[in-house]
Amino acid sequence: MPSSGVQLIKIAESDFPTRFGRFRIYGFEARYPSATEEAVVLAMGDINGVPPLVRVHSQCLTGDVFHSLRCDCRAQLELALYSIAEEGRGLLIYEQKEGRGIGLMNKLRAYELQDEGADTVEANEQLGFKADLRDYELPGAILKYFGIGEVRLLSNNPQKIAALERAGVRVIERIPCEVPAVATTQDYLRTKKEKLGHLLA
Repeated sequence: MPSSGVQLIKIAESDFPTRFGRFRIYGFEARYPSATEEAVVLAMGDINGVPPLVRVHSQCLTGDVFHSLRCDCRAQLELALYSIAEEGRGLLIYEQKEGRGIGLMNKLRAYELQDEGADTVEANEQLGFKADLRDYELPGAILKYFGIGEVRLLSNNPQKIAALERAGVRVIERIPCEVPAVATTQDYLRTKKEKLGHLLA
């Protein structure tokens, strides 16, 4: 179950009915030599056998909870849950990686800089961070925990594909997780495509 440098521990699991359907919810803790990280997994149906549909989603309090229209996070989350429910099987891994890994308060500081004209990449860099601080070692360890070696990945982010492949999980298909742009997300999505290499139309 451990991935390189990671000790993965299942903390809890339970039945989890939602408006998208009935899932099983799991809580995981990853212990690294110098840090601890948590993640939640929603699993539906039989995820063994045929490679399941998988979404790795980074926490976005402003979008997922408060319906922010500065980003497409909530729309992507809902699209992923609908897609898994439609197939009747799949896995959603929800990581605590707010603001591409810089944390909630720094994300709000980045919002201030964006209000002054910076894009999302420039704002993170002006705060002294990389454009994207996330790594995906934990999702790789979680997929191994479930015995999943091949997935169909719901993602527009090539970094997620590469990271899962490095963790020994084969991405046999990438399924776009793209939602229509609105006026307030057009620049955000353009930056994702042009500066972060996201696979967007």
